[in-house]
Amino acid sequence: MRAGTLVISLDFELFWGMRDRRTIAAYGHRILGVREALPRMLEAFDAHDVRATFATVGLLFFDDKESLLRGLPVLRPSYANTALSPYQGHIDGIGKDEASDPYHYGASLIRMIQAHPAQEIAGHTFSHYYCLEQGQTEEQFDADMAAAVNAAKAMGIALRSFIFPRNQYNERYLSICARHGIIAYRGNERSWLYAARNREDESRFRRALRLLDTWLPISGANTHAPEVESGLPIDIPSSRFLRPYSARLAPLDGLKLRRIERAMTRAARRGEVFHLWWHPHNFGADLGKNLTYLERILTHFDMLRSRFGMESRTMAELADRIRDGR
Repeated sequence: MRAGTLVISLDFELFWGMRDRRTIAAYGHRILGVREALPRMLEAFDAHDVRATFATVGLLFFDDKESLLRGLPVLRPSYANTALSPYQGHIDGIGKDEASDPYHYGASLIRMIQAHPAQEIAGHTFSHYYCLEQGQTEEQFDADMAAAVNAAKAMGIALRSFIFPRNQYNERYLSICARHGIIAYRGNERSWLYAARNREDESRFRRALRLLDTWLPISGANTHAPEVESGLPIDIPSSRFLRPYSARLAPLDGLKLRRIERAMTRAARRGEVFHLWWHPHNFGADLGKNLTYLERILTHFDMLRSRFGMESRTMAELADRIRDGR
């Protein structure tokens, strides 16, 4: 039987992923906290011999505004809600480089990840592109992906895995991803609670149930045996979002951990995949408590590796293994 696999992916986006929802005044401390959290997470992964996929927004790959502006795609998303586009005034207001604007530039952080060769740097579109929002087109997504690939290539990185921003999975875009060298993507949990929707179609009821799913097995274990679709990237579906520490919800942390550990154990026993994900900025506050929680998860993985032979793989590594029939 194939060994069970732990996959960890992180949506690495700094403020580009929050600019349409939060302000720097309200959320900037968490973005700045990434600069302390990222090296600590990398240390934890190294200590437990765990590999992770860092899906990185293309706008982070630049050292300064001059090079960033040169890297912008010609075709840009024509969202019906123009506030969703970073090109509608937001880029004009960013600083000149990473030293003056640590919220929008991430080249030094990308180089930090590169210094840990076991980790994968993957695609998260160039502009934190929303693939289900009204108004945008396949041609615009194609241009966005080309810009992301070029930005990564300039740093010596070939993007092989992909994560849809806000989990707005769009089946029509998989063939475009494949043309740009993508072999794996993170699909959503296979439950109606997590079916991809745009912002307009999302409901408070589904959000509330997803919150409860953190502690109670509403959607099930969400462990999977990935399948190959000819000519398309391989779906490595999410199993669980690692919700960050909250003082208000801390009494429920034991239930959250037990839900994760049980699903990991199921994957190890059945030779399936458990795919855990979060954002680096989720650890940007309460870093010590979040790292302690992560350490408990990684320690549980150590036990599963010793007892059942469970493996740690990046998304691209797992896709390679599946395609090779291993």
